[in-house]
Amino acid sequence: MSVDPALRFEVEDLYAAYAEALDGFALELWPDFFVADGYYEVIPRENYDRGLPLAVIRCESRGMLEDRVTAIRETMMFEPRYMRHIVSGIRIRPGGDGTVAVTANYVVLETLPDEMTRIFNAGRYVDLLVREEGVLRFREKRCVYDSCLIPNSLILPI
Repeated sequence: MSVDPALRFEVEDLYAAYAEALDGFALELWPDFFVADGYYEVIPRENYDRGLPLAVIRCESRGMLEDRVTAIRETMMFEPRYMRHIVSGIRIRPGGDGTVAVTANYVVLETLPDEMTRIFNAGRYVDLLVREEGVLRFREKRCVYDSCLIPNSLILPI
């Protein structure tokens, strides 16, 4: 099924802007990618595939996303790092109800001062987009990571 090129460009631009905000540590922009009642979770593939609800991070509204940003900025202590999100294999499936289902592969690289860059997390996004005020936003964003192990330093959004 072919996707309207304008929609494809808009979706790809959304994912590029999302990665740019996170990679630039512009965390205050992160909640704005979601609708007010947006849902975000980071969940292991095994749990997702089995329909099990246990997630490492779950935010059930933009307000919860904003709280997470505040916690990261004001209460969490961690070594400075550079993150780099690489998103590929974007698949777009427009719904008849105005929603857009999107899946994409992601790899997040992490570089700490004086250390080699390493793969921090890899998996796939399983997302549901809606148009709000003429702009595509995430209604649901699931970061389904492939490994059953994650680093202790899973602080920042994926």
